[in-house]
Amino acid sequence: MLISHSVDGDVLRVTLHHSVHVNTRAAAAAEIESLVHTHTPHRVTVQVPAGDPTPATLSVLVRAHRTCKNLDIPLSLTGATTTAQRLFTANTA
Repeated sequence: MLISHSVDGDVLRVTLHHSVHVNTRAAAAAEIESLVHTHTPHRVTVQVPAGDPTPATLSVLVRAHRTCKNLDIPLSLTGATTTAQRLFTANTA
């Protein structure tokens, strides 16, 4: 299982259990987008594996952020290194 999720009140919590690779990127992004549209949360939190995310993982996160931004839903990232946090913020601003 690559992704799991839970809903806590108005918060959708998504966990990426493993780094995403090129062959699983599209499925992971589509699954997160589907969860956002299904649950219509007020906030989304994505937990990624510790360390620097793979480029494919970053791609999924940027796509999820874009989806959330278009719906005015804040998305936060947890579990990544500070460097990855900055890269994610720079790519989604």
